[in-house]
Amino acid sequence: MTLQYWRSDKLLLRAMKASDLILFQAFDDEIARNVNELQLPQSPERQSKWFEGEAKGKIGDAFRFVAENEEGQPVGTIETFACNRRNGTFKYGIALLPEHRSKGYAQEMIETVLRFYFDELNYQKVTPHVYSFNPASIKLHEKMGFVQEGRLRSMIYSGGEYFDEIYYGMTKSEFKERYKAKE
Repeated sequence: MTLQYWRSDKLLLRAMKASDLILFQAFDDEIARNVNELQLPQSPERQSKWFEGEAKGKIGDAFRFVAENEEGQPVGTIETFACNRRNGTFKYGIALLPEHRSKGYAQEMIETVLRFYFDELNYQKVTPHVYSFNPASIKLHEKMGFVQEGRLRSMIYSGGEYFDEIYYGMTKSEFKERYKAKE
């Protein structure tokens, strides 16, 4: 069987298209808080302008993928950033619509992206971060075998409280050991 990088058991990762604006408009305040910070309300025009910029693409190896389930419905997005070819390191952020959580999609999205960045682009380490108010993401990364490499205390202010920023890491060799190449 030939490996299809952008297809997993349940998902297809693809580039953004015009109809995906609806996906990003459907992300609620909880998603905004988990991936960055809660924003002031945005007008449809401002959202469209942001989306147009994102759809044009990123610099270098940074990329935003949209994940579609088997029914062709967009379920979320995973974005790579801080891609440093010289050091072979990168980060990612992930967001799923609430109704598509706890279905294994996040793990498949992460595995698919890591396999490509490690096997095809020759990156050697990924270092995502998670906020301490997001126990689901902490549990997911620990279940997947990521190592907690650091914790910056009181880095994020949200909901009237300060929270920690937790850094995880996984090397290419750790990934290969845990997730044997699909044949």
